[in-house]
Amino acid sequence: MPANFPEIWLKRVIRNIDKNTAATFLDGIPELEADVTVINEGDVTEKNKIYVATTDFDVDVLINNTTYPIEAQVYEDGTVEITLDKYQTKVVTVTDDAVKGASYDKIDSVTKSHTNSIAKGKYKKAIHSLAPADASNAKMPVLVATGGTDNLTDSTGRPRLTYEDLVEFKSMCDNAGVAEEVRRLVLCENHWNDLLLDRKNFGNQLVDYVKGKPNPMIAGFELHKYGGNPYYTVATKVKKAYGSVPGAGDRQASVLFVTTNVAKKTGTTKQYFAKAENDPENQTNRMNYRHYFVATRFQNKDAGAII
Repeated sequence: MPANFPEIWLKRVIRNIDKNTAATFLDGIPELEADVTVINEGDVTEKNKIYVATTDFDVDVLINNTTYPIEAQVYEDGTVEITLDKYQTKVVTVTDDAVKGASYDKIDSVTKSHTNSIAKGKYKKAIHSLAPADASNAKMPVLVATGGTDNLTDSTGRPRLTYEDLVEFKSMCDNAGVAEEVRRLVLCENHWNDLLLDRKNFGNQLVDYVKGKPNPMIAGFELHKYGGNPYYTVATKVKKAYGSVPGAGDRQASVLFVTTNVAKKTGTTKQYFAKAENDPENQTNRMNYRHYFVATRFQNKDAGAII
């Protein structure tokens, strides 16, 4: 039996990235049926690409993506080439004792910082990409929470999200023609907490919610919660650029999308491991991971936001 086991850790790492419980909003959405092509494998310029029919996508969604430039090339034969986004963890040093073992507890202990970093990056970009850029598209409504008829606010003066707001947002979605199949509303932490306070309308649906159980259905929305939602400038209803620092007048939003209008594709996950015996200068094992993923809308519709 080998003394070191990192070469058999990869499957567990992939599983932990895919099953990250901090972000449930992409659960149940199927992967695009497209083979992943690896370009320049093993080189710093390595890329994962897929090829899909242009009939599946509104190509403008890809070309004018406001989260990060999705590399998309449209060909005359009716296909579009999409380059998956790359997530790469920092190299960390690992002791010899830490890499001797193949139990899940051992693997998770050593690789947790890597899997958390990748999952945080991919899901934060995904939800930002699925949120509308602004309120200019009539098919993607954007509502500013009002605090309801009682003008409820939190300690900072931010108007709370209320049941009346959800009903108004539902009406906006209905009028915008947002598909009713599965309207998935991903609440930011503030909005989730706002609804927790409204026991009259929500009872214990949110208080008693446990991960792994069916998500609450309220006002026609399947509710999820995520802490990495994008920020908007309240006055203009414009989404802040991905990675930018929110300022005065900006608020984190809740994001709506219809599950049938979401495309996602997971590419390859690679593990890089250098043994200490090959590093006489530092005498430590070194390890990091690389993961490819992309998520976007099929078409510029069936989405929305509550600020």
